[in-house]
Amino acid sequence: MPDIRPFRALRYDPATVADLALVVAPPYDVIDAAEETRLLERHPANVVRLDKPSEQPGDEADDRYRRAARTLAGWRSDGTFRKDPHPSLYVYEQAYRVPGTDVTRTQRGFFGRLRLHAFDEGAVLPHERTMSGPKEDRYKLLRATGVNTSPVVAIYDDPSGSGSRVLDAATARAADVDLTDDDGVRHRLWAIEADGDGAVTVAPLLDAASRGPVTIADGHHRYETALRYRDERRMSRSCEEDPAFDYILTLFIDAAAEPLTILPTHRIVRGLGDDGAAALLDRLEDLFEVERDIDQAELRERFDAAGLARGGDGRFGAWTRAGGALLTARRRAFDSLLPDGGAALRSLDVSLLGAALERLAGIDSEAVAAGAIEYTKSAGEAIERVEAGLDGADAAFLLEPTPVAAVLAVAADGDVMPQKSTYFYPKALTGLVINPHEW
Repeated sequence: MPDIRPFRALRYDPATVADLALVVAPPYDVIDAAEETRLLERHPANVVRLDKPSEQPGDEADDRYRRAARTLAGWRSDGTFRKDPHPSLYVYEQAYRVPGTDVTRTQRGFFGRLRLHAFDEGAVLPHERTMSGPKEDRYKLLRATGVNTSPVVAIYDDPSGSGSRVLDAATARAADVDLTDDDGVRHRLWAIEADGDGAVTVAPLLDAASRGPVTIADGHHRYETALRYRDERRMSRSCEEDPAFDYILTLFIDAAAEPLTILPTHRIVRGLGDDGAAALLDRLEDLFEVERDIDQAELRERFDAAGLARGGDGRFGAWTRAGGALLTARRRAFDSLLPDGGAALRSLDVSLLGAALERLAGIDSEAVAAGAIEYTKSAGEAIERVEAGLDGADAAFLLEPTPVAAVLAVAADGDVMPQKSTYFYPKALTGLVINPHEW
């Protein structure tokens, strides 16, 4: 079962940084070049300098990682960061509007340390396949700095509600941190001391989160990097008992407590040409029930608010310059086309669409790797790119979200999902807590 521990976080000292909103950032992998520039200009101590160090003119190989390590050491020395005096759990709340809707939700969890386990040990389950490039980047940063700057996000299931009662009590008082980000998401944080009398307070929460396996929702690259780093460190420090590098910073979220939001990632198919796109639209009836003559407005209305859809029912939107359609998968037609794996993997909407595009348009895994498909969170953007033919965009396929239950089922089966199957929203901010590999 998972081993979850309190820790002494590095945090921005409010005496040095009065407005924390100026120094936190989204996770590194959702920051584009324009946003990175804005964050760097926002404050000289923005955490993006640590979590996403950029190359500078004249840099040699890996200089940016060494620069991040020097920056971290400097911020610890000059008081920008302070280390909390007591091991703690850090309760975290995000209040947000589901994109494309007027519906508001609140998501709560807590930051702690998760002991690293190989996936075949069964305590920590993945649902996503990783890529070597991002893992190498995270490895070099971790090796240089010796800290986890941003968390893995893990889902646990607590139908008893015992952990939620601890969160209720913690959030009843004024928050230690209260800020709103550029997307309008409100983030609040409470530190709960977990030593002395505090150990009794946090015990039900730790117990609730560690009763069964946890499933990684976000941060697979960070997790696998940490495993590699742990194994490397063990080679040189094999006698150290319970070293801090055996753990990784993790945000734990209870899937049973409130609805979690997963946004779909829509597919844009490139390089078909007008004739190829029209032929694909005509062949959809081989695999789908097709409702034709659907206009842009209806597709946008249905799929820009897809964060509220149940998902998993095999429903899609399609748009080409020849027109639009609504699709419902005829599942029996897919039986011989789907990838190997358990029933949960084979029933995913993304699996159905992937099989359909391979069968009807010849877009196999090699074509995907070569750039035949682009991805976007916005149904409107997908349609607009096709209308304009940007970068060879010829067809858009719009999806509903992957249900949380399907994520858990695929992970429990030991399978991994196709690329871009899930986008958990909102993302945890980087810079609220940093996990140093020290006690």
